[in-house]
Amino acid sequence: MAQNATIYKVELSVSDMDRHYYETHKLTVAKHPSETDQRLMVRILAFALNAHEHLEMTKGISTDDEPDIWQKSLSGDLDVWVALGLPSEKVIRQSCNKAEKVIVYPYGGRTAEMWWEKVKNSTTRFDNLHVVSISEADTDALAKLANRAMKLQVNIQDGDVMVSVDDSIVYVTPVEWKGAA
Repeated sequence: MAQNATIYKVELSVSDMDRHYYETHKLTVAKHPSETDQRLMVRILAFALNAHEHLEMTKGISTDDEPDIWQKSLSGDLDVWVALGLPSEKVIRQSCNKAEKVIVYPYGGRTAEMWWEKVKNSTTRFDNLHVVSISEADTDALAKLANRAMKLQVNIQDGDVMVSVDDSIVYVTPVEWKGAA
C-alpha cells in the first residue's frame, strides 16, 4: 500500500531587507514519503527567498512537469519557476522555455558540485536561469528544525539568511553559482 504524504503546517514570517518584502505566509506543505527533511526545509527556504503574494508550492516531487514552487502572473503565465535538487539539462532547458525566471537550488554537498560541473557549460545560453547552492552543512542544520507545526522566522540581509524557530537559529549562506545575464 502506498504511503500518504505527511502534512506540515508552517507559519513563515519573512523579513527580506534586500527586497523590502515583509510578510507572513501560512503554508500547508505536503511532504512526500520519499522526501527528506533536508529537501522539505530547502523547499521552505526557497519559498522564503522568493516570497511574493502570488508564489505557491506545487505538487513538487510527485509530478515531473511542475516545479517545486512557482509564481504565475494574473494572466496565468509562469513568472518564476523554482526547482530543487539536481535537474537534468533537459529539465533545465524546458523550464527556461516555460518561465520568465528559473531558479534552481542544488544541495547535497559534493554531489551538487559534481552535477554543476557537468551541466554548467550547457546552461550559459539561458539568460533567465539562476543557480543558487545551499551547502550540506546548512541543509543538515535546517533539517533539525523540521517539525509538523512550525513557526519560522526568516530574516534576509545582504544575501545572508537567518532562520529561527523558537530558540533555535540557523544561519544559511546561499552561494550563487549562476546569475541571470
